[in-house]
Amino acid sequence: MFDFTLTEEQALLQSTARDFATRKLAPAMRAHEEARGLSEDARRAFAELGLATLSLPEAVGGQGLGMREAVLCEEELGAVDPGAALAAPGPGAFGRALVELGSEEQARRWLTRADDAASRTWGAVAWSEARALDARAGFATTATREGDGYRVRGHKAFVSGAGEAEVFVVFAQLDEAAGWGGLGAFVVQRAEGVTPGPRHRTLGLDVADFSDVAVDAWLPADRLLTRGGDTGALARFFAKQGLLTAARAVGLCRAAFEVSRDYCEGRRAFGKPIGHFQAVAFKLADRLMDADSARWLLWRAAWAWDCDEPTALRHSAQAIPAALEAAMRCGDDAVQLHGGAGFMRDYPVEKMMRDAKQLSLCAPTSTTWDQLATALDLDLPLDPALALPTPETQPIFT
Repeated sequence: MFDFTLTEEQALLQSTARDFATRKLAPAMRAHEEARGLSEDARRAFAELGLATLSLPEAVGGQGLGMREAVLCEEELGAVDPGAALAAPGPGAFGRALVELGSEEQARRWLTRADDAASRTWGAVAWSEARALDARAGFATTATREGDGYRVRGHKAFVSGAGEAEVFVVFAQLDEAAGWGGLGAFVVQRAEGVTPGPRHRTLGLDVADFSDVAVDAWLPADRLLTRGGDTGALARFFAKQGLLTAARAVGLCRAAFEVSRDYCEGRRAFGKPIGHFQAVAFKLADRLMDADSARWLLWRAAWAWDCDEPTALRHSAQAIPAALEAAMRCGDDAVQLHGGAGFMRDYPVEKMMRDAKQLSLCAPTSTTWDQLATALDLDLPLDPALALPTPETQPIFT
């Protein structure tokens, strides 16, 4: 039976992450946004706390904690700046991809290469492509046999952290005839043939780096991750990574509600706080319900993964779009409730609305999760076209 009560250790971890976000991230939020990156002080603090490796196994250099602990921390970060976790040094999605899609030997090889600075090593995942193919399903980026290895060539889009990543997991088409069933995932070091393009100017999450990359690399056969084309493993990878994005969205929901509540209590009209008028009060109540319900769905999904429940993927497919869509409503209403002040940078709510919209496009997008949730509820086979984000949706990968 699922219990929402935090253990003593979980409560301490949550408190530590909240304290870090309040002390290190909140005062510098606008400075980080304008600089389009975290300060060296914030990066160092991220690394020292081990926030980038919480849910990775100890055997590969992680903290060995569960998804519950990871989403608790991500919510605290998201309540201050959802982009901060994306800009922090560490293996990030790269580490999760190795754990879920590679063998234990492959994960250990690439995640325990360095000393105590390992958590500062940047990794990235290159999944998305800018446009869908007309002739067939799958990726335009291809992996062809060349000698005793593979030649991987193509262009990948919207890669988070590409500008600073030292090593990538690059998805490519191994079997063109198999469409989405013919994918492979390869570990590629930047120096071997990954060239990032210019950094994109984005709507929100300004502190994070999103770039396209060109890939032209010859790789030995052992760079092909053992489960990189397994639809079930890919769905599990996307679900766990998606829950971290959802946790940031829940944090944004909470922060948007709290800022709006305080503003509506302090702003007066016709002799009383505007929050005491029904039209405003009802909006606040709905957004609080959004934040709480999204959190409980998120915690249930994280618990299911930690307990190896067979329903974990279904719970994730429900929790992630709920959180992303709730964040958009909370950010939008926060601006509306602030009136003319809402679009001024003197208040944080305009940033919340922009960040919420960009979070909703993180891979997989809400539409992909909705489709997967429906397929699971109808007991349909785990078709790659239903379970995986495709170029048609142009998801950002985080």
